[in-house]
Amino acid sequence: MSLRSKLSRLSDLAGETPALLKSEKSEPATPLAPTLEHLRAKMNAILERSGIEKPPAPRPVDTDDLPFASIETDLGLLHVRTFRLSPAHRTGRAPLLPARDASTELLALLALDPSLQACQLGGALYLDTETTGLSGGTGTVAFLVGLAFWEGGDLVVEQLLVRELGEEAPMLERVAMRLRKATMIVTFNGKAFDMPLLRTRFVMNRIEAPEGLPHLDLLHVARRLHKPRGITCRLTNIEREILGFERDNDVDSADVSACYFHFLRTGDGSALRRVVEHNSWDVVSMAALVGLYGEPLEGSQLDPEDLIGVARTLKRAGAMDGAAAAAETAVQRGAGHESIRVRAEIAKARGDRARALRDYAELAEKIDCDRVRLELAKLYEHYVKEPARALALVEQGTAESEPSRRHRAARLTRKARDQGLGVRDQGRGTGSLFRGLP
Repeated sequence: MSLRSKLSRLSDLAGETPALLKSEKSEPATPLAPTLEHLRAKMNAILERSGIEKPPAPRPVDTDDLPFASIETDLGLLHVRTFRLSPAHRTGRAPLLPARDASTELLALLALDPSLQACQLGGALYLDTETTGLSGGTGTVAFLVGLAFWEGGDLVVEQLLVRELGEEAPMLERVAMRLRKATMIVTFNGKAFDMPLLRTRFVMNRIEAPEGLPHLDLLHVARRLHKPRGITCRLTNIEREILGFERDNDVDSADVSACYFHFLRTGDGSALRRVVEHNSWDVVSMAALVGLYGEPLEGSQLDPEDLIGVARTLKRAGAMDGAAAAAETAVQRGAGHESIRVRAEIAKARGDRARALRDYAELAEKIDCDRVRLELAKLYEHYVKEPARALALVEQGTAESEPSRRHRAARLTRKARDQGLGVRDQGRGTGSLFRGLP
């Protein structure tokens, strides 16, 4: 085709363009969908034409199995279950009342967190989550959040349910509101799991997360107090062994997500009811534990062996007077050899070497322990100035490396010789150790 022919065709098309544009503009414009309901209607129409099954209706929650009230909010429906417990309510043998007036100073020491000391327990927010997975990550959702707080003299338990996976924004907004009103947070393993998860969900849903609050994680306290006597520090174990509370028909934590997914598939609320009860037990038990851990030592209901953990933790926190009082209480209540050991450790740390000497000497007569012999040998050498007695203990074996033990024995031998002490002057039970010395 020649250049002239091409130019002619372009001219013809240019002449038709205005007419085409006019024709397109003359058609009425389809209005944009103004509401979410309109978009849903369009999607349903498309599904009907394509033969694809419609998504199931949202699961009902205001039922006997799931007694949640649905509240309309700016972010959607919020599903809430609320009930109140009087301060006289007990979890096993532990009442709730002490949790409101417990010593935050003692709790701060046991948690090794000074920021808790100035907090008001009356404004504490107890928090626990049930999630779609235990591994965390951005895909894990907290589908049920249990909260508890003091109001009008009662402990109010508030549980927030995410009925569908796309409906978590109203729940997160309520959690954020409760956090803003709180003076502190109380959880059980919340520092490692619950709070990092919620912070991630706040970001994913573009909800402003509240500023960080002082956080009492009871798992850390429980490990310091109970693990030395062999108690596995899961909350259900702590309830049974420490509070004397046995859950009835509880759901195992590993099965929680399966129960929720079953609810999403079938709408069977009964599968989720045990999870709801499990969650409420968690937050109420935390309040009972706060009351128990924060009780004054003289009236503490803790087991005598747990007071050993209290004494060691207070020593670690630098509260030596409290540590000594806890150790003394443990000894008086019959906590056994370990209570005498911790009393000796604290006495030594406080500079009360006479008390430490008596306790270590008593232990050395009752138990065969190389650590006790080492501590007693140090006291005989440096405090009592009786190197021969110290040497007798070192020769029996001490908790130190063999080169260190030989070095200590040689030093003590020289000291004994320098004092001019013979075998006959060493006191009972030690002379045989010096036979043959030059």
